[in-house]
Amino acid sequence: MTGKAKPKKHTAKEIAAKIDAATTNRGGGKAGLADRLGQEKGGHAKLACPLCRTPAPDIKSMQIHHEARHPKLPFEPEKLLNLHSSTPAAEVAASTSTSKPKPGIRGSLKK
Repeated sequence: MTGKAKPKKHTAKEIAAKIDAATTNRGGGKAGLADRLGQEKGGHAKLACPLCRTPAPDIKSMQIHHEARHPKLPFEPEKLLNLHSSTPAAEVAASTSTSKPKPGIRGSLKK
């Protein structure tokens, strides 16, 4: 003998939402990898914080991040790292570094 309750039926709105969720590209998985990395179409993250390398899509978001995470330092938009530029950030940092020798293992200056 089965229960007396009516069987649950799915509404048209719920079915449409499921179809939309299944067929819309939300940017996840391998399909959205290039979009997340910001190589082809521009991606999501255009800027990176020079202090902690946190990515952000625009200057306003980066300013909000800077005020929340680095409140004692002044916000300088010209120092932000552009992730969509043709030169990688590592090359830019290497070209602007000083000639001071970098410490080796555990802070020693030996080579």
